[in-house]
Amino acid sequence: MPVTLLGAAEIRALASELDVTPTKKLGQNFVVDGNSVRRIVQVAGVTAGERVVEVGPGLGSLTLAILETGASVVAVEIDHRLAARLPRTAAAHGVPESALVVVDADALRLSELPGEPTVLVANLPYNVSVPVLLHFLQTFPSLQRGVVMVQAEVGERLAAPPGSKVYGAPSVKAAWYGPWRLAGTVSRQVFWPVPNVDSVLVAFTRDPQPRGTEAERMRTFQIVDAAFQQRRKMLRQAVSGVLGGSSAAASAVLERAGVAPTARGEELGVEDFLRIARAS
Repeated sequence: MPVTLLGAAEIRALASELDVTPTKKLGQNFVVDGNSVRRIVQVAGVTAGERVVEVGPGLGSLTLAILETGASVVAVEIDHRLAARLPRTAAAHGVPESALVVVDADALRLSELPGEPTVLVANLPYNVSVPVLLHFLQTFPSLQRGVVMVQAEVGERLAAPPGSKVYGAPSVKAAWYGPWRLAGTVSRQVFWPVPNVDSVLVAFTRDPQPRGTEAERMRTFQIVDAAFQQRRKMLRQAVSGVLGGSSAAASAVLERAGVAPTARGEELGVEDFLRIARAS
């Protein structure tokens, strides 16, 4: 039998059965519109036979839309009640048992995933979206691309280029792994409960080769954090604490890296920060 999607009434009934009230603490807003979840899957380009990891499947709206394509899903859910119920919901909607694996865990603490998924598709809780994305990209090199629904402000920051008003540490850290782009807006009305923020889809593709070693990534991120903690200051002052302890020492490193000591962090791309890391 073909996979069918959850309707709004069934989602509310499931929540009532499980005594689940969407909580701000877990950033839960359930998608109740079938067209919206299908659109996310379409933007992600999910095809039959692919293995997809979904973070925060909740009651299963997006999960079923992914499974509808013939892909298999590893669903990571922190709420034990939702994790326990999801396989039954999937079975009732025509999903073969072998197509879905539910991992009952905190996504931020995961160090392994079954089956090496290549695609990440998720409606990410607003409060942990950036940490989850960076953790998954760092921890699971099998992930080649993905589309996530996040708060508009977060998505714009992830996809921001150098020089943009919203460009910051998350923009640089995300770019370490490859390019990001905004891939569409999402109406507040497709969620239950209706959030008081706008949402967007943001897509990424991992670069074919790692940008640097793990030690270089850690050093680069340390410099990025310092640069944006004091983003209005010139780099020679902002990063002096991690580049020799004085503005003169920092200036020497920056000059070796080919970066003007008077520049500010918001002007630099990820490759600039990597050159600074290597020069230090």
